Amino acid sequence: MNKTIKQLSTLLAEGETSSVELCQDYLTRIQAQNATLNAFISVDADKTLAEARAADALRASSQGSLLTGVPIAHKDIFCTEGWLTTCGSKMLSNFVSPYDAHVIEQFKAAGMPCLGKTNMDEFAMGSSNETSFYGPVRNPWDTERVPGGSSGGSAACVAARMAPAATGTDTGGSIRQPAALCGITGLKPTYGVVSRYGMIAFASSLDQAGPMAQTAEDCGLLLNVMAGFDARDSTSLERPKEDYTRSLNQPLSGMRIGLPREFFGPGLVGDTANAVEAAIAQLRKLGAETVEVDLPNSSLSVAAYYVLAPAEASSNLSRFDGVRYGYRTPEYGDLTDMYEKTRAEGFGSEVKRRIMIGAYVLSHGYYDAYYIQAQKLRRLIANDFAAAFQQCDVILSPTAPSTAFKLGEKTADPVEMYLSDIYTIAVNLAGLPGMSLPCGFDAQGLPIGLQLIGNYFDEARMLGVAHQYQLATDWHMVSPALVGC
Repeated sequence: MNKTIKQLSTLLAEGETSSVELCQDYLTRIQAQNATLNAFISVDADKTLAEARAADALRASSQGSLLTGVPIAHKDIFCTEGWLTTCGSKMLSNFVSPYDAHVIEQFKAAGMPCLGKTNMDEFAMGSSNETSFYGPVRNPWDTERVPGGSSGGSAACVAARMAPAATGTDTGGSIRQPAALCGITGLKPTYGVVSRYGMIAFASSLDQAGPMAQTAEDCGLLLNVMAGFDARDSTSLERPKEDYTRSLNQPLSGMRIGLPREFFGPGLVGDTANAVEAAIAQLRKLGAETVEVDLPNSSLSVAAYYVLAPAEASSNLSRFDGVRYGYRTPEYGDLTDMYEKTRAEGFGSEVKRRIMIGAYVLSHGYYDAYYIQAQKLRRLIANDFAAAFQQCDVILSPTAPSTAFKLGEKTADPVEMYLSDIYTIAVNLAGLPGMSLPCGFDAQGLPIGLQLIGNYFDEARMLGVAHQYQLATDWHMVSPALVGC
């Protein structure tokens, strides 16, 4: 089942398969592989096949859309009516959502059946998918290694062809980094392009939903469905609908690709450096020009992020107290005791760490010293990108400093774990669109990711560059040996 979304759509349109048949094939693959990979938290074949039958009926009556009948998996951070929605946590391990997130509504309206809810780092806090209450997801290229995080379940299921596509969320790189480590394509749109309504919040000024699939073309088709104004989300941008696939066939002649000096220094070595340099050479061969640009404050992005994101998390996660929904400690003396025990038992260590950091930087005497300074730095980082885009159309860099590392390798050193997102975090701080696509393999056969960064609302151009690169290469179509296809 090594088919892209575009190919599956064509098969459905030509009547060569049905949505029911496709979904049954993917459900069979999930059943065969999920015990090993742990990519899904929830699977409900009856719900999936009911949606598939409805999709087939729509196509039969000529009322379907381009993607009607193509199945998709959803990260377990999106509220999905009638489905367990856990956010990878003990705190929400018994929460069945009574409503759909805006993203889920959009895919339902397009007639895309849900294959299940994918595993993730607890409340999206992690870079390896090892903080999940449901256990770590394993990378299908090497099951002793991490898939990246927090959207590791979505990345792993697409890489293992357990689903043709999946949704993810990206707060500091959580779509792009796991896409790189699992050898798939993942896109984080401009902040505000996709509604956050019904997406359980981690850091509200940074979180953004996006698609994960085999190809840039697939991601463009999925973004066409996901994007759109939603009055229920105060950060949703009211903009005209656009076709994000409109620039896919535009030649790269004259395209200016910026190479940040800060991202190509001594820290980039070995197979990752070689693969990225080969990708740059390929893009030049396709007609693109490369120019050096400066992002002088990017080295401080990790420090700024780990002040701002925990600050917002400490506020957002205060609602999980055992009163209204979710986990509640079974034994307590009074209300305060119930709050304390519920949160102590319901949150994992990484979530507690970030809540405590966030509460600290927002406290009296430290707010000005840390939080305000980090916000100022965030503005400087955005200004750096604005200056860089005066010289280029798209910025290129590695997605991650290394390929997938072994399970447990970085869990004892949070700072080393945080540095896994060193190339991606600045994009979130600036609110820009970014994506990762496969560009090669290291000596151990593990995928390497290439990051493209676009200017605000310039997803179509960025996708066009990625598509032209993928037409000239086939890294994105290589699947793990585990898949057997």
